[in-house]
Amino acid sequence: MPVSGPLPFSQASENNKLPIMGVLQRHLQDRTTVLEIGGGTGQHAEFFSSQLPQLVWQSSDVPDQVETLNLRIAAAKNANLPAAIAIDVDEADWNSRRFDAIFTANTLHIMSQASVTSLFKGLCQSIQLGGLLLVYGPFKYRGDYTTQSNARFDLWLKQRDPSSGIRDFEWVNELAKGAGFELIEDNAMPANNQLLVWRSVST
Repeated sequence: MPVSGPLPFSQASENNKLPIMGVLQRHLQDRTTVLEIGGGTGQHAEFFSSQLPQLVWQSSDVPDQVETLNLRIAAAKNANLPAAIAIDVDEADWNSRRFDAIFTANTLHIMSQASVTSLFKGLCQSIQLGGLLLVYGPFKYRGDYTTQSNARFDLWLKQRDPSSGIRDFEWVNELAKGAGFELIEDNAMPANNQLLVWRSVST
């Protein structure tokens, strides 16, 4: 794929990649494959694959975003970073093989509640037993925001798209349990975010 002009860029991805990397290094050193849901600009895929060369980092996004995602992936030319694939979590069949880990960042509050439910229902077809699920983003706890800035962010999200919004940790954790995962870590991250880590205990 020829690459010309500026690559897609997200300042948030640039800001959070190092803190996320610290958690990924602890959990993914003994893993060989990871599926990224919602690769966006490809900055995470490019950086994490370069820092974890033993991993094949398979990024993905919804069908109409894959071409944009692949611009940065093609430019990176990392041997362990194949071209992104299309995954729509609302489709029953993701047409995906199974991976040692699944990672997604800043997606749950962008998706509708129905799509978040579909995401967790679909994970079983793409994760190995014992595989890890790592989810980065803002969450509410017992219905409360962790900061006032997150409350303002949630209001902005809902004004833009009423079906989006910061999700309740308890609800998401119940979805994960229902999909065969057990929570092993809840990491507080910069900029009022969390990085949650689950392990697949049944598929």
